[in-house]
Amino acid sequence: MTLELVCPAGTPSALRAAVEAGADAVYCGFRDETNARNFPGLNFSAEELHEGIRFAHRHGVRVLVAINTFMRAGIADAAADPWKIALACAEDAGADAVILADLAVLDHAATHHPGLRLHLSVQAAAATPEAIGFYAEAFGVKRVVLPRVLSVEEIAVLNQAIAVETEAFVFGGLCPMTEGRCALSSYATGRSPNLDGVCSPPEHVDYAQAPEGTTARLAGFAIDRFAPTQLAGYPTLCKGSFVAGGKTSHLFEDPVSLNAAGLVARLAKAGVTALKIEGRQRGKGYVAEVVRTFRAVVEAVETGRDPVEAERRLSSLVEGGRQTSGAYRKQWR
Repeated sequence: MTLELVCPAGTPSALRAAVEAGADAVYCGFRDETNARNFPGLNFSAEELHEGIRFAHRHGVRVLVAINTFMRAGIADAAADPWKIALACAEDAGADAVILADLAVLDHAATHHPGLRLHLSVQAAAATPEAIGFYAEAFGVKRVVLPRVLSVEEIAVLNQAIAVETEAFVFGGLCPMTEGRCALSSYATGRSPNLDGVCSPPEHVDYAQAPEGTTARLAGFAIDRFAPTQLAGYPTLCKGSFVAGGKTSHLFEDPVSLNAAGLVARLAKAGVTALKIEGRQRGKGYVAEVVRTFRAVVEAVETGRDPVEAERRLSSLVEGGRQTSGAYRKQWR
């Protein structure tokens, strides 16, 4: 059993940190709307990507480039199309694979860049043998990043029915919705993670301090309230606390971070090829610590040892101090 550890690189310095901490592969994106982490201060220019790939390859680490938002209509000049430019830049820089979601981008890549290895982004929300088989047959996709709504048992059944690699998220921010199909952020802010590459844009986020605690707001909507002793999480609608049926609770998902370190052995047995750490918006110190700790988890599992000590270290790194195993262990109210 060999598991590939796929780690976030939101900046050139984070890429170097992930590589030096033990990543098998890193994933990153361009500084534009073509990737789903289009936040100010993040991502790569074409020149930075070239340099980052050279550094990674010197250390035996692969680089995957996320071009995983959906194309906009109305781009009259094909030569100025950001998605086509991004594909050409990724291939020119020597990327080991590109992570795509949009059908037109996949088609363009398969037709005009046949040498590029194609991975299917979680944004495509492919979670059935039929859907995954279509992408593999039509475009030659080699790996699918699984939506974070599947249990381990469902992943095991899925892997028996498909002929491509699977990659599963194991740590970091958790999207409890089926990725690529969520309109909550658009409803509140007018900006979509699927089209603009950003969920809960930072310019719409506000924290109001009061003696009774902190209120987190998104575009003026109160999303959650935290007691003075609580750590305040980043406000996203799917993780807000609301009053419904006379009760106040998180309607979709209670904790704010995924930590599936304790399920790595089961995911491997289910046929997962790669473990993905979320966190391209996090700093290099965080990235280095999480990657280093997950490296220890993977090595423990691969040698039959108990990774409990590494798991404890990871629990201190989750956002807001709260964590969940997500849909991997489904527990419905």
